[in-house]
Amino acid sequence: MQEKKSLFLSRASLVLCLCQVITALEVPLDPKLLEQLPQPPTITQQSPKNYIVDPRENIVIQCEAKGKPLPSYSWTRNGTHFDIDKDPLVTMKPKSGTLEINIMNGGRAEAYEGEYQCMASNERGIAISNNIVIRQSRAPLWTKEKIEPMVIQHGSPLVLPCRPPKGLPPPIVFWMDNSFQRLPQNERVSQGLNGDLYFSNVQPQDTREFYICYARFNLTQTIHQKQPISLKVLSNSPAGDRRPSLLVPKGPTSNKTVLRGEVLLLECIAEGLPTPEIRWSKEGAELPSNRVFHENFNKTLKIVDVSEADSGKYKCTAKNVLGSTHHIITVIVKAAPYWITEPRNLVLSPGEDGTLICRANGNPSPTVTWLINGVSIELAPTDPSRRVDGDTVIFTNVQERASAVFQCNASNQYGYLLANAFVNVLAERPRILSSQKVYQVIANRAAFLHCPYFGSPIPEIEWFKGMQASVLHGNGYVFHQNGTLEVPVAQKDSSGTYTCVARNKLGTDQKTIELAVKDPTMIIAQPEYRVIQRYGAAFFECKVKHDPSLLPVIIWLKDSGDLPIDERYMVDKERLTIKNVTDVDEGTYTCVANTTLDSVSASAVLTVVDRPNPPSDLELTDHLDKSVQLTWVPGDDNNSPITTFIIEFEDAKHEPGIWHLQHKVSGTQTTATLNLSPYVNYSFRVIAVNEIGRSNPSEPSEHYMTKPAEPDRNPSGVKAIGTEPDNLVITWDSLKGFYSNGPGLEYKVSWRQKDIGDDFVSVIVANVTKHIVSGTPTFVPYEIKVQSLNSIGYAPEPPIVIGHSGEDFPMTAPTNVEVEVINTTLAKVHWDPVPVRTVRGHLQGYKVYYGKSQNRTIKNHHHGDSKALTFSGNRTHGMIPGLQPNTHYSLYIRAVNGKGEGPPSISKYFETPEGIPSAPSMLDIIDPTTDSLSLVWHPPSHPNGILTHYTLRFQSINSTHELGPPIQITIPANESSFILKNLVQGTRYKFYFFAHTAVGPGSVITQEAITAMDEADFLPPAVGAGKESIIATSPRTHSVYTPAYKVRPVLPGIKNITSSDTHATIIWDYEGPDVKFCIEYVDLKIVVVKEEWKKECINDTRNHFVLKGLTPGASYRVRVVDDHNGIVSSEDFQTGPAMASQQVDIATQGWFIGLMCAVALLILVLLIVCFIRRNKGGKYPVKEKEDAHADPEVQPMKEDDGTFGEYSDAEDHKPLKKGSRTPSDRTVKKDDSDDSLVDYGEGVNGQFNEDGSFIGQYSGKKEKEPVEGNESSEAPSPVNAMNSFV
Repeated sequence: MQEKKSLFLSRASLVLCLCQVITALEVPLDPKLLEQLPQPPTITQQSPKNYIVDPRENIVIQCEAKGKPLPSYSWTRNGTHFDIDKDPLVTMKPKSGTLEINIMNGGRAEAYEGEYQCMASNERGIAISNNIVIRQSRAPLWTKEKIEPMVIQHGSPLVLPCRPPKGLPPPIVFWMDNSFQRLPQNERVSQGLNGDLYFSNVQPQDTREFYICYARFNLTQTIHQKQPISLKVLSNSPAGDRRPSLLVPKGPTSNKTVLRGEVLLLECIAEGLPTPEIRWSKEGAELPSNRVFHENFNKTLKIVDVSEADSGKYKCTAKNVLGSTHHIITVIVKAAPYWITEPRNLVLSPGEDGTLICRANGNPSPTVTWLINGVSIELAPTDPSRRVDGDTVIFTNVQERASAVFQCNASNQYGYLLANAFVNVLAERPRILSSQKVYQVIANRAAFLHCPYFGSPIPEIEWFKGMQASVLHGNGYVFHQNGTLEVPVAQKDSSGTYTCVARNKLGTDQKTIELAVKDPTMIIAQPEYRVIQRYGAAFFECKVKHDPSLLPVIIWLKDSGDLPIDERYMVDKERLTIKNVTDVDEGTYTCVANTTLDSVSASAVLTVVDRPNPPSDLELTDHLDKSVQLTWVPGDDNNSPITTFIIEFEDAKHEPGIWHLQHKVSGTQTTATLNLSPYVNYSFRVIAVNEIGRSNPSEPSEHYMTKPAEPDRNPSGVKAIGTEPDNLVITWDSLKGFYSNGPGLEYKVSWRQKDIGDDFVSVIVANVTKHIVSGTPTFVPYEIKVQSLNSIGYAPEPPIVIGHSGEDFPMTAPTNVEVEVINTTLAKVHWDPVPVRTVRGHLQGYKVYYGKSQNRTIKNHHHGDSKALTFSGNRTHGMIPGLQPNTHYSLYIRAVNGKGEGPPSISKYFETPEGIPSAPSMLDIIDPTTDSLSLVWHPPSHPNGILTHYTLRFQSINSTHELGPPIQITIPANESSFILKNLVQGTRYKFYFFAHTAVGPGSVITQEAITAMDEADFLPPAVGAGKESIIATSPRTHSVYTPAYKVRPVLPGIKNITSSDTHATIIWDYEGPDVKFCIEYVDLKIVVVKEEWKKECINDTRNHFVLKGLTPGASYRVRVVDDHNGIVSSEDFQTGPAMASQQVDIATQGWFIGLMCAVALLILVLLIVCFIRRNKGGKYPVKEKEDAHADPEVQPMKEDDGTFGEYSDAEDHKPLKKGSRTPSDRTVKKDDSDDSLVDYGEGVNGQFNEDGSFIGQYSGKKEKEPVEGNESSEAPSPVNAMNSFV
């Protein structure tokens, strides 16, 4: 063991010495080697020994041979040399011995009939072909003969002769009628091997004018026809029944000789009436089942590939009802010569020994003769190295001149065998024939390193491993005689370089081979067994681990074959998916991973399951009055065992088409005894159940009608309830027809007053569900019975049911009604119940009616806004929720039974105390200015008492969203508006507003608003700002200053609107997260009922937008809407007249300057006058200036009718209506102070005309600073100055 281990682990070289004892060289079939070695001729192709040719085609006699040098060819005909050069019709193909005799150009095939033999020769010998006998095909005609019509009696035997002409090869014979239809054949009429037509007995239907025998010669493709035979069958004296006799063969015995390997045909045709049957047997042995065939309706016994074992006696027996006959055929098997040992080519080295063996057998035994180069060996030159010993030629110490081709001929009377075998004496240095340099093998498998070689004498083979020359003798390796080195179990350390060396006395050759040992391919995740429901999806995974240098190819097989070509099969790398599986997808799926060196596979079975197929073959047995036995055959369980059978029945008489559950049995049962009811027309069906689901129902069974019987049950649901004060209505649930148990179903209805002792009063009614008893006392108990009966009898005695006659309205009302007020919204009511005797029915409870009351003297029990509460049962109190505070209520109570409500109780009045008010119904903040906000509100919708005052609490919010400290103001209850003054400009405020009653503060309403931003950056408030200032008379004002606390971002608001005749630029302020805005606007002149708003959306987050396409001189309302359609700010503005823009445009033209000069003096005078008056009078009051100029564009206008409104005086602090101030430059300024001097030109931004005169005091509000390119396109001009006076 230690020695073996060292052999594998060491990298030492190894040497193999092969000692071979071989009697002859084996010449490898290496094309390159064969091209280089000299070789005697060998016949490779020749025509058959018996060659029948078509006389219409050229004759081609094949003869092909190989050898080196290339052989030359010659022919003999009928034993003498055939000189093809002398016959112009005969040619030989180039580099071939094949002859072609040109019959198509005038030659006659029969002239070339004879025996031909081909000889192929080169310097090392002569090879000869078989004797090829050439015969032309013949298709002779029938000899002319006169055929008389045949007349025969019904039942007689008959043979219609065919006797076809002897053709070459023999023809195929068949019988047809004059319509070229094959004649029908059967046990009675059949064709024999010789072509005759045999009738065991003729029948009238055999009468026919034309029975025609045809002979088809396949080689010449011709068909010849015999003269038709007419047959007439007479029935005037029919032949009687008779036992069989043989038509073929004659006599009791016969002999048959057949050659080994051919087909044996034995025939027996018998006549008789009735038609006999033929049976075959072999005496002392069985017929060979794998080679025997019965043909021609058992009349022919056929045995193929006959051997000597088929010799013997064969017996055919013909038998009918009247008897039998038989014939014995003795079969003798002869044999043409056949090979036992065919001589093989012999390659020897000089001085070696060898033998040629030629052994054949036959019956009789063949004679073996030897030829050398086509000449009898006795006539060949003697050679001391050659000796003939019967069927063996022995060679000793051969020399190179002994090379020759030997022919062995084995012959007997049935044929001959001819074989060529050459002896080739070669002297060749060793040659290693392998070209493969690298061998790859999987670890732990055997590695075979091939070293095919050739040399003469036979070389010795040595193997080396690595670069050293250490000799290895045996252990761990297997050395084969053909030079192959085997490593039985290759390991990783077996890899390396191996060298094969071949040596003989003429030289040496060597070959270096690389052995690479690879890791085996393994399937590490095998496909798993799958059970899938039909039409589901199945998948198999196959993960492979392999050597990195090997690339595996994964294929999938189904049942060891290719996957079906179906789009449902999807292969994705290492995964196979099958969609919509059906039964055909069941099977074994195999994953095969192939590399160039190994192959591994793993399989899994797919089982498709489904609901069972429905059972079949339902059968009813053991019919009894109340039972029957049902049997069925289960359907296919579809690979999921059946667990349960559900048996259902149909009552075709009472409920046709409706199936009911009858019984359930185990899935292993196929029979069940079913209990039946009387008077039912039963039909059954069976449903199979497995884990997948239920099968479809089986086909219904036959119908079975049971006999009628008396009912076995009474109706259910018996009730007795009066619908009127003087009746009793008895109802019940009728029996289904299935339970009637017989025809004529009726009901016996019985009743009596309870506890009186009277007998039951009974009545029989038809199949109905109600009976009314009239004239009963009001609401008294009754005992009720309802019993089923039919024409057969009565059901069992039914149970007694208690019911009551009809109810009447309660007679009295509840008394002593008292109310206890719990709180502002809840009261508790108490009452005394009505006496039981006055209820006159089932007391269902008491109903309390309550509602608001304005006058205690009004006796109205049906308040317009009254509500009702029902208290079930015999209650004496209840709670009334949901009342309103500070409200007067009245209530009354009624008793309720099944008939209805009784009289009302005396009304009870009560009052709820005051509560806290609800939130004011509306709070709005309007007319924001830079330092004030106006608040308006509506009182609470539910004051719940008398309002005492309002509380306003508010806080400021700075730009960092911080909330200032709260400021609280008390406002009288009779106020509905409030003005806060001295607020901080551009500041956001949050307001909390709520009302008070004497009980306390109510719910809060909140609102937020922002003061206007003045572009002129007003100075901070005066000293003391932020503290509470004077409280003015109504409306109230308040001045504040507020620090800040953190709050949410400021809502956006419109900051400025700049308009021209057809355009308007909208600018708004916004602090907060990015949102997208839309601008909506509408022409105020076209608003009728609904504002028809137009909408322009902005695709980014900028805070300005230009409206285009506006109407000159029109008033518009514009609002900013966020992307959720929440209105965040709204303003009105007016576009300028179209003329203004035209004047501006005209004023910029050069030709208009001349016109302006014409009026320049007038304008100059007017401006000077204004300047002088200003210097003399100082600053005029604002109102005086406005009254003097009365500019209509700065007068307030009523929004409704467009008329001029009143202008507020100096002490009126109400803001102007929105949109009432439109300056002449068409710029709407928001949130400017109404009495600011800037509006009248006293600010730093006043405008001057060309001569320096101040005109801003008459032009309305000044324009704001330009914003991001929205500068006004109007420059100061005389035209603008004139507009200020218009």
